[in-house]
Amino acid sequence: MTVPIFAIVGHPNKGKSSIVSTLSEDESVAISPIPGTTMENRHYPMAVDGEVIYELIDTPGFQRARAALEWMRRHARSAVDRAEIVRRFVEEHQADPAFVAECQLLTPILEGAGILYVVDGSRPFGEDYEAEMEILRWTGQPSLALINMIGESDYSGEWQKALGQYFRIVRVFDALEADFDRRVQLLLAFGEIREEWRGALKKAVHILREERARRQALSARVMAEMLAGMISHVRSSRLAPGTDINEVRAAQLQAYKQDLMVMERRCRDEVEQIYNHSNLERQEPLVQLLDEDLFSNQTWVLFGLTRKQLIATGALGGAAAGGVIDLAVHGASLLLGSGLGAVAGGVSAWLTSDRIANVKVLGHPLGGEEISVGPMRNINFPYVVLGRALLHQQIVAERTHAYRGPIEINPQLSTWQVSDAGMRRRFEKLFSRLRKQDGYREDTVSLLAELIEDQIRVPKLFESPSEP
Repeated sequence: MTVPIFAIVGHPNKGKSSIVSTLSEDESVAISPIPGTTMENRHYPMAVDGEVIYELIDTPGFQRARAALEWMRRHARSAVDRAEIVRRFVEEHQADPAFVAECQLLTPILEGAGILYVVDGSRPFGEDYEAEMEILRWTGQPSLALINMIGESDYSGEWQKALGQYFRIVRVFDALEADFDRRVQLLLAFGEIREEWRGALKKAVHILREERARRQALSARVMAEMLAGMISHVRSSRLAPGTDINEVRAAQLQAYKQDLMVMERRCRDEVEQIYNHSNLERQEPLVQLLDEDLFSNQTWVLFGLTRKQLIATGALGGAAAGGVIDLAVHGASLLLGSGLGAVAGGVSAWLTSDRIANVKVLGHPLGGEEISVGPMRNINFPYVVLGRALLHQQIVAERTHAYRGPIEINPQLSTWQVSDAGMRRRFEKLFSRLRKQDGYREDTVSLLAELIEDQIRVPKLFESPSEP
């Protein structure tokens, strides 16, 4: 075999397809709670940049393991010819409807595939499993057992004792929650029991780590382009004679907000594509935090800089015109965007969520007037948007392809904030540059992407995983 191939085998409905989906990063793998969903072998190569680094085979579940083992025992003379007896069983029962599943799942193993035997650790051990494990041992192929915790009960202790008699390596592996490091460890473990695959699996792990770094860099670039576009965005339109300026202003401002939300959604789509997630649901109530109105008060509270950090950026000096700023006007938080009275120097226009952009009525070169909204002048805005984007990226990067529910976000997650003063100054320098220039320059976006990538690489940027 040019690349390692693993046959995922076990009882029906024990999470085999979920493990295949997670290890192959393929959301097209059919996953269903109904036993017998997988009726024939299906191959799922794990490829990076067109190079297949390993392959997984999703197999049907054992149906009549005890009857198959009984046949094999009747025909075996000694341990020496057991593998040949298994081969004979498959050859003689290919057309037998009673053993279709057994013949299907044993075929790739007899052709040289390694065995990943999957059991449900939330269900107790039974005699049927013993027959399955004995048949797999008869094949003589290297094997590894995975205890997949599907339900709430925990019988992993007794499974460890039983599986340990048949498999040299036994691991608890949750297909829905297995992070990148857990998947890598599984590949390396198999290299320990099949020496000829050790080099290929180490290479596969190296490629996967490089791919992970590439995805982080691409995600950072997409976020930087989104921020640059949002900060520098301007929406303009000509005013017809006799038009009610206030009415047009309100419509333009609403359209401007919609433009920014479209940019954010486009960024999310691209990040999900980078991680091979193309069918994520983002419209369910569980995704409320990320899909709510970008300009809602809750968003401004959950993300962005603290009041103290906003002052520390030094960016408020001009807005305050040297005046003393009351940071708790009428007892309201500066980030709430509501309940703020008049603040010296027009600071509220820079900080509150409803006053977000310059709105100008200008003379048009061809005659008449035009109304222009933008660019973004709110100092806290890019930090809010970036916090949302970083949380979304972490969720998508950690999400296994076996998990098919909508994105779920824990609202109790600690908020992202740039705690390092030097890092804040670097961010604010780039944000200020984007606010001043018409459009954005490539070098500014590249520098911003580098800063964002540094944040993405921070271990556990948000305190706890948000899903599943």
